[in-house]
Amino acid sequence: MVEGVLLVVDSVEGPMPQTRFVLKKALEFGHAVVVVVNKIDRPSARPEFVVNSTFELFIELNATDEQCDFQVIYASGIKGKAGLSPENLGEDLGSLFEAVIRCIPGPKINKDGALQMLATNIEYEEHKGRIAIGRVHAGSLRRGMDVKICTSEDACRFGRVSELFVYEKFSRVPAETVEAGDICAVCGIDDIQIGETIADKSDGKPLPSIKVEEPTVKMSFSVNTSPFVGREGKYVTSRNLRDRLYRELERNLAMKVEDGETADTFIVSGRGTLHITILIENMRREGYEFMVGPPKVINKRVNDKLLEPFEIATVEVPEEHMGSLVELLGKRRGQMFDMQGLGSEGTTFLKYKIPTRGLLGLRNSILTASRGTAILNTVFESYEPWAGDISTRDLGSLVAFEDGTSTSYALMSSQDRGQLFIGPGVDVYKGQIVGIHQRSGDLALNVCKKKAATNVRSNKEVTVVLDTPLDFSLDDCIEYIQEDELVEVTPSSIRMLKNPKSAKKTR
Repeated sequence: MVEGVLLVVDSVEGPMPQTRFVLKKALEFGHAVVVVVNKIDRPSARPEFVVNSTFELFIELNATDEQCDFQVIYASGIKGKAGLSPENLGEDLGSLFEAVIRCIPGPKINKDGALQMLATNIEYEEHKGRIAIGRVHAGSLRRGMDVKICTSEDACRFGRVSELFVYEKFSRVPAETVEAGDICAVCGIDDIQIGETIADKSDGKPLPSIKVEEPTVKMSFSVNTSPFVGREGKYVTSRNLRDRLYRELERNLAMKVEDGETADTFIVSGRGTLHITILIENMRREGYEFMVGPPKVINKRVNDKLLEPFEIATVEVPEEHMGSLVELLGKRRGQMFDMQGLGSEGTTFLKYKIPTRGLLGLRNSILTASRGTAILNTVFESYEPWAGDISTRDLGSLVAFEDGTSTSYALMSSQDRGQLFIGPGVDVYKGQIVGIHQRSGDLALNVCKKKAATNVRSNKEVTVVLDTPLDFSLDDCIEYIQEDELVEVTPSSIRMLKNPKSAKKTR
């Protein structure tokens, strides 16, 4: 739907992994690029280095000579200023808008040709069904018009446009007709997919298709079987879970759902753990109660070779913690290919190519090793030969071995065995993970033990001092769990537990 892009790059950090991904897509479509070096007012800004790094990225991505000759605009977004040089910013963003007009061509349209519209995005509404969004490349489109939907010239089917909308500001407005160059939303074609062309019924030809990226990570979703099932959730049955997951496919086309080995288990595949975690969080807020298993990468076998997904990881870390992170990433089969120091801020930028398996649980480990100061960014790169075994967690879990309510007396002795997730007065059940063991292997604890009541008064009452329990978010829990563990997700609670079907015996 666009003819050009603004590539925004930080004046200190330079191109990030996500910058590489979006730039690669823009160059593949032949779009013109205007590079915007933002935050130029930072004391440690290094615009010359950033522009050179961006140019090298263009070369790596096989940009054409015309694309490599890009316009650079220096800007301070917070001040609303932009200019052609870092030393001479204007009073407003006029230089940026002038660059857009000068460098990015107008849309290539044909108002007199046969109808062609490429579906570049899909939305879903309960009463309207799938809504195809895109720009009309040629001809005109009318409400009630019979059209042809094509993936290729040999794969076409027919449909009818029931409703037509155009966009004004942030709202959809009904329309009777749209012409070439207009961005519109089309209703009535229930099986429309991203990359398909809505064309003239008799003389339409398909446009080049858009490829939707394949999933790289999968997770199991199952009904909640914990003793607390039904306490907090509204939708708890396998039918509720199945309907919600398959309904997600209507609007989330990069996601896949398959039936699992049992009737109450489903396998959800996505473009990374964050992609699936967003779905889990949305379902929580809608009142669903269920369990999820640990993320697993989706491998491929090509010519009898096992391939796995690799990602580019960029880590921003203070120099004093760099050694710990280099050791940590090395254990995860990461291969460093670039390191840049920033002396004025004492920060080092590390770039790695690392298996997606090595990233599972890495974010928590990096924050621990750097005392919360490191920043990790990742983006999918490619499928490459399997890198070998990777150990993602060295410590075991502390597991409750009976149902009950946690007590201060029991937690005081339990905290000597590791870090706890719970405080006193919390309902727990057998098999629930209540903390991180300070050693390898799991350890069963009685966190509900009460102090024996006697009629003998002691002169030395022991003061109970408890450490602050760890507060794990949904993302933290998903990163933490291992093969034999699950996350129980409810609208008001997130708990971890040993999988009753595959849990190892705890001592």
